[in-house]
Amino acid sequence: MFKLNLKIAIRNLWKNKGYTLINVGGLAIGLASCMLLLLYVAYEWSYDKHTTGYDRTYVVYTNMKSGDGAVSYAWTSGIMAPYLSSTMPDIAYASHSTYPREYLLSNQDKSFKKFGVYADPSFLKIFDYQMIKGNKDQALKSPNGIILTERFAKVLFGNADPMNKTLKFGGKELLTVEGVMEDVPSSSSIQFDYLMSWELYKKINPWVAGTGWGNGHCLTVIQLRDNSSFEKVNASMNTIFKRNDKGSTAVALIHPLSKWHLYSHFENGKSVGGQIDTLRIFFILAFCILLIACINFMNLSTARSEKRAKEVGVRKAIGAARKSLISQFILESMLLAFLGMIVAFILIEISLPYFNGLLNSYLTLNYADWKFWAVLVGLTLFTGFIAGSYPAFYLSSFEPVKVLKGFSKTGGASLSIRKVLVIFQFVFASSLIICTAVIYQQLTFIQNKPVGYDRNGLVEIPLEGVLEDFSKATLLRDRLLKSGAVSNASLFSLSLTSGGNNTTTVGWPGKGPNESFIFNYRYANSDFVATLGSTMQSGRNFSPQFNDSANTVINEAAVKVMGLKKPVGSVIQIDDRQLTIIGVMKNFVMDNPYQTATPLIIRNGFAGEGVLAMRLNPAQNISTSIAQVQSIMKEINPEYPTSVTFLSDSFEAKFNSEKLLGTLANWFGGFAVFISCLGLLGLTLFMAEQRKKEISIRKVLGANTLHILTLLNKDFIKLVVIANLIAFPVAYIVINKWLSKYEFRVEISFIPFAIAIVLSLLIALFTVSMQSVKVAKANPVDALKYE
Repeated sequence: MFKLNLKIAIRNLWKNKGYTLINVGGLAIGLASCMLLLLYVAYEWSYDKHTTGYDRTYVVYTNMKSGDGAVSYAWTSGIMAPYLSSTMPDIAYASHSTYPREYLLSNQDKSFKKFGVYADPSFLKIFDYQMIKGNKDQALKSPNGIILTERFAKVLFGNADPMNKTLKFGGKELLTVEGVMEDVPSSSSIQFDYLMSWELYKKINPWVAGTGWGNGHCLTVIQLRDNSSFEKVNASMNTIFKRNDKGSTAVALIHPLSKWHLYSHFENGKSVGGQIDTLRIFFILAFCILLIACINFMNLSTARSEKRAKEVGVRKAIGAARKSLISQFILESMLLAFLGMIVAFILIEISLPYFNGLLNSYLTLNYADWKFWAVLVGLTLFTGFIAGSYPAFYLSSFEPVKVLKGFSKTGGASLSIRKVLVIFQFVFASSLIICTAVIYQQLTFIQNKPVGYDRNGLVEIPLEGVLEDFSKATLLRDRLLKSGAVSNASLFSLSLTSGGNNTTTVGWPGKGPNESFIFNYRYANSDFVATLGSTMQSGRNFSPQFNDSANTVINEAAVKVMGLKKPVGSVIQIDDRQLTIIGVMKNFVMDNPYQTATPLIIRNGFAGEGVLAMRLNPAQNISTSIAQVQSIMKEINPEYPTSVTFLSDSFEAKFNSEKLLGTLANWFGGFAVFISCLGLLGLTLFMAEQRKKEISIRKVLGANTLHILTLLNKDFIKLVVIANLIAFPVAYIVINKWLSKYEFRVEISFIPFAIAIVLSLLIALFTVSMQSVKVAKANPVDALKYE
């Protein structure tokens, strides 16, 4: 029986090539979209789960008051990890490390700027990377040891053995290769090319030794012996600052490493989401697109019901059971799903490089993984069954006597179900159009929101190599100003668009005993405000005419936190140092453009690291100015490649997540609209087939083409309007929830809804009219000659 049904299915599909092509195309696009989105969801879900014991591993967060609310940072003091190791027996390992940063590493005449991390030996106990060469137990103990990843070792040494070879770090420190480890998985939140010891970090940065509990400058990760002690350890972490930092109101908490990537958004000390919200959207989107592809199949199958009716009638008349007919139609849909999956494979392989570039990921089809094949077979069977179930039960229900006398299965429930299916398709498509429009409105709103400084022509270069010396950095600044390449320049201790380097050890007049806030802490020079293109709200900026070593400039957010009525002239305290406020800057955006400005304290001085911020001379060509900057940099710091970063580019990079969401919504929204149009075409074919005699009679009685088109199109326009009316509240709820996570957000206007209804109506009219025109221009004799 199976063999017979298979032959019948193949013959039917081959006989109706156009129908088969449309169905296979719709299913292929639906399956390919679903697979791509599920691949991305699986990739994101696998983040930070590459290490043994990841379920017992936690990142330490510091929760602090800041401004009007509370903030949580994965930054802690360098004291934290050693203290935890020595005082909490439930913790197997506690490690402190820096976040990945680009440094210069040289092997004779070959120099590369790659991402490095300073870490202690416990880092390799927690993240159990496999050592290809070297002794893991002795790694990161020597101040001058370095561990390379396998890929970077080949870049530096080719096929030669790198062990015990000497490298120059930062143009000064000589490091010995003590190990080669496996490459860091792409699904790791901590990406680096080499590891260096924490002892080297302290040697290069002497200030680290003097930092207290309130100075967050490193990442602390712990691994528990057993997860049963989680509550006990977390409770102890909550009071760790109170026990060790008198007057501090900071609270430490531990956050699972496996959730670090997906649940990175905190409110009031609790994880409330993050990338997981986008992942949920993609997961739902994947199956919705597949579902509307299945709906297409249903519509196109039932649109051919009259042609299949006599076949069903004859087979029933000669004794075929309904069960046999259902199995035949399900087999046909399974065969189409299988063909669709083959085409979907081709589409996925073609589109994967583009989507990997778009998502900045490494999605692959792992043909050797049984789980991949299980999902694939499951999706194919699911698609085949869902797509074929309604046509199978509907077509097999025909009564042989009625259909052999003349097909009269019109209107009624079957048509109503088809209308409901088409409405569902356009509800989904219209919702996607609305959501995409609002995403781009929000993106435009944030990008155009004042940031407190002028981004145009503002660039920065890192202070590395000889530029870590104040005299050399000052020489570079003076040379650039004299050359005319830049109009203003100032040293700054961190990139203008980055966060980090914060402190809670700040005192001010009138500070309450239980008040503790987190402040961004920076160093800058005299020309900083002019370079930035910002303004002073009151007081003055640092000036070479004064000795400002004991003075400070703060921003408006810091004034608000401190509650100072007359901030200029007030004395504040940081650690054990008294500083006089000489000016208040207007707030400007640094690390997060979606939130209000955080309190900022700027001291006059040089931190031995950071950037030289410069405003290019507006009177000359940008490329000329950049060429001059690069030339002077090469003279003063020849060992380092010149890296000039435009602040406008750094600022734009902060919107990558929203841009990605908008781009994917565009692509998959387009797929959803296209597949929905195929579904509408299926219903049009059905309606045209059912009403061809009515249309022919109307034409004989004098109806023109316009009247016929109006007659056929008005029913579909009603469906699209109904779909939009349903989509409006659905889209509003979804987009309102998405916008709620932004402190600054666009107001939801009528424009996205107007775009959705106009666009969906135009698409529907175009799709329906393609078939309607053909029916309206048909010769009525062809439909009535047998009457």
